[in-house]
Amino acid sequence: MGGVISPIKFFSGTASKYIAEKICESYGVKLGKTSIFHFSDGELQPSLEETVRGATVFIIQSTFPPAENLMELLLLIDAAKRASAYKVVAVIPYYGLARQDRKDKPRVSIGAKLVADLLSAAGVDRVMTMDLHADQIQGYFNVPVDHIYASAIFVPYIKTLNLNNLVIASPDVGGSKRANAYSRFLGTGMVIAHKSREKANVVGAMTLIGEVKDKNVIIVDDLIDTAGTITKAADIMMEKGAKSVRAIVTHPVLSGPAYENIENSEIKEVIVTDSIPLKEKSRKIKVLSIADIFAEVIYKVYNYQSISTSFIE
Repeated sequence: MGGVISPIKFFSGTASKYIAEKICESYGVKLGKTSIFHFSDGELQPSLEETVRGATVFIIQSTFPPAENLMELLLLIDAAKRASAYKVVAVIPYYGLARQDRKDKPRVSIGAKLVADLLSAAGVDRVMTMDLHADQIQGYFNVPVDHIYASAIFVPYIKTLNLNNLVIASPDVGGSKRANAYSRFLGTGMVIAHKSREKANVVGAMTLIGEVKDKNVIIVDDLIDTAGTITKAADIMMEKGAKSVRAIVTHPVLSGPAYENIENSEIKEVIVTDSIPLKEKSRKIKVLSIADIFAEVIYKVYNYQSISTSFIE
């Protein structure tokens, strides 16, 4: 290319158009036009409705269920490559199937690796995502992965709360690294809720490692699904003498009885991002937008600048 930066284009899948429009507004560009033809059996055929020849194309789409969201992303990447785009970057605020990152029992798939292979097969040149369920998922790709931390927007919000006797908590042992990063940055103590699962999405026994009496607790996690773990942890913490319990969670999956669990629990507030649209409103759920940080990282990647200054963790 002789050092000339290619034109930049933004497109979106159907499910993430709301966040794509915010990212484009923050970046100062218009979202590109796409259309999707639906065959009578439900088959999708996405189309880019403007030229992308020689352009660096950013396609924004989270891959939460239904599976058509992932399929749409793959087809859009393929369409851009076949239309002679210079580079195609998949911007995936929520990377679905990330909980399937290892074989935790016999004869199961590693879904997170399979999705990485599918994206590579479609022709993606780079992936941009936020708060993966496990950091090692970056290694499933043979292309660069920009792993953005939501702490960049959560930490400033925590500071505005001006909470005394603050302690950071992890809802399970697996999330202790994330909780430790927050507690280290904020200069607070840390608590771990140790749980045993009866089966997927069902929590059995739970015990606390650490002291919460007279503390304002903030539980941090990457996603909240049925909200069973976080609400149970909050209730136990309040029983142990905590002054208040809040949750900072990046991806609001919020399926099944999640909203009911949150409303009926001792949790004071659940702060999430808009990586996934909320299915319904709740007085306890506050949404912070990730649009500005994604726009900032996209600008730096496009202009070959370091993105490490955008990270708190």
